[in-house]
Amino acid sequence: HALKIGLTSITGRVAKLIARALIDAPDISALSGAYIRREHDQQNDDIGTIVGTKPVGLTPSTDLEHIFRNADVIIDFTLPDALKNHLDMAVRTSTPLVIGTTGLTGDQEDMIQNASLDIPVVYAPNTSLGVTVLTALVEKAASLLNTEWDIEISETHHKKKVDAPSGTAITLGEAAAKGRNKNLNDVADYARHGNTGERKEGNIGFSVLRGGDVPGEHTVSFFGPAERIEITHRAHDRKLFANGAIRAAKWAYDQKPGLYSMKDVLGLK
Repeated sequence: HALKIGLTSITGRVAKLIARALIDAPDISALSGAYIRREHDQQNDDIGTIVGTKPVGLTPSTDLEHIFRNADVIIDFTLPDALKNHLDMAVRTSTPLVIGTTGLTGDQEDMIQNASLDIPVVYAPNTSLGVTVLTALVEKAASLLNTEWDIEISETHHKKKVDAPSGTAITLGEAAAKGRNKNLNDVADYARHGNTGERKEGNIGFSVLRGGDVPGEHTVSFFGPAERIEITHRAHDRKLFANGAIRAAKWAYDQKPGLYSMKDVLGLK
């Protein structure tokens, strides 16, 4: 049967794109429902109308448990403060979960880890297939290049993004640190201002640009003696995040309980 995918939001930017993709391609997977907060002014509108496609005869629900019980898999692109509620409900209803929410704290990531003992969870701060491959390349490159090579990560996003550096930039930093058997927390330079002194060997630097309507650009630079390697990914359309999330949801449905990433979804080692 078509896989029934539920959403924990219908008003977020990526959530709308996921809903639209599911409505426009209902053969393999179908939108089973979407949660909306009780006070929202669109709670009685057709989901298709809310996301800018054809009406589908389905309105969002203010009953979160109903959304979870009615779905084979749930995709969660919301805000960090809603995460605990969604994890608890997923465990209670034994529903696999794909989490694309960014800006989570260490404690919230621990909550995800705990939930994954009971259900399959794909935690993917970036559901792009290209970024997933980029992350694998960065880890490999970092493992091949010693600390004589300085690693810098720069990212650009639209002016409405609230967290910095992006979840993806941090994931790339973690991959680079892992390639060198380090913990990112021990080697990250997130801010440079004033008299910072010389660059510390082995550290991983971050720089952030915000402006316009850029969906996302990430560049990882390896500065070596007299040479440089740069690997860049540019997102041209947010649809790619929706397509990646749906692919992750289809994959998660068949998995045993555990914590997975987009690398697992793509079968990358």
